[in-house]
Amino acid sequence: MVKRKKSRMKIKDRISDLPDSVILHILSFLNIKQALQTCILSTRWMNLWQQPPTPVLISSQLTTADIFIEFVSLIFSNRNISTDLYTLRFRSSNVTEQSLLETILNYAVSHKVQQLDVHVKCDIQQFPTCLLLCRSLTSLDLCFSHPTIYGRTTLFPSSLNMPVLTSLSLWYFAFSVGNDGRVDPFSALTNLKSLTMVYCKVAGAENLCISSTKLVNLYIYMSHYAPETYFGMELYAPNICTFNFSGIPVQKLCWAKSNLSSIKQVSIDVIEFWKSKETSLVLLKWLIELANMASLTISSTALKVLSLVPNLLVKCPSLCNLKSLKVEKRQISPMIPDGIVDILIQNSPSPKPGAALVRNKADDVIKLMKKLKDPFGLM
Repeated sequence: MVKRKKSRMKIKDRISDLPDSVILHILSFLNIKQALQTCILSTRWMNLWQQPPTPVLISSQLTTADIFIEFVSLIFSNRNISTDLYTLRFRSSNVTEQSLLETILNYAVSHKVQQLDVHVKCDIQQFPTCLLLCRSLTSLDLCFSHPTIYGRTTLFPSSLNMPVLTSLSLWYFAFSVGNDGRVDPFSALTNLKSLTMVYCKVAGAENLCISSTKLVNLYIYMSHYAPETYFGMELYAPNICTFNFSGIPVQKLCWAKSNLSSIKQVSIDVIEFWKSKETSLVLLKWLIELANMASLTISSTALKVLSLVPNLLVKCPSLCNLKSLKVEKRQISPMIPDGIVDILIQNSPSPKPGAALVRNKADDVIKLMKKLKDPFGLM
């Protein structure tokens, strides 16, 4: 038999031949641990991991807290100090010491971070002082959940000055009364366009003022009914277009009348059936206040609560501009009450070809309600 020599095909390393700017862009999609591992590929890659503007720290990928602290120190001490940060994302399902959190935040602020995303378990009572001095942030997403006490909140400053911030997401924060006696923490955020509040509450007052001339999107999530955590809202946002709410609608929304006409897209999800006449009347009041909307997404649970309103057919507002109605259903939720969809659309425009207007064919409009994303982003 003739032995044939196996031919080995030489594969050219085309990635290493790419310019630094392209490789750094590729590395920016990796978390910092994965980026660090590329240093063993060749001498060409040895120091590239120090350059990307997007380090991502996730402590759950590491074995112990001590190792993670050493890892963070290694990254920060070896990273090119002349390179500004674009995005820093730090999420951990483990308990984070406040000193470590402050080290990470101080590093981010000193390197002019633009997008900061921090979701940790940490006993932190005050809004981080270093962030008050940060003027480079365009996007801020903060979640400080207490390690042992569910619902414990962090105190938000009475006024926050971040001139270029456009997107703000807050989890487990309490808003306090300012020097003028009002709770209006967002008035200095002159470029804010998107505001999300999850498990937040107001301390020392009944209403939260949201003053923002450029605000477009507002999202509020309130999980379980706790009277002391629910607050009314005084909305001074003439350009707001989208309002999303998930929870139990027990609080009154003190809308500024002149602003309501701008709200075109509304989403209301009542997360559990709350058999209360007061709750159903509050929900009806919301629909009356938001009657100018063009699009409504509403959960079947919310429709069930709304059906408790006496003489709903007479009291329901005329949604004359409604062009799209979508009903969303959780895996376990009540059936859509008969006729309630027809009540909502009784005065809305006639469906046009391609329009998303929904009649009473529930099977065509029901879908599974998206669950609230894991706050730590680790699933």
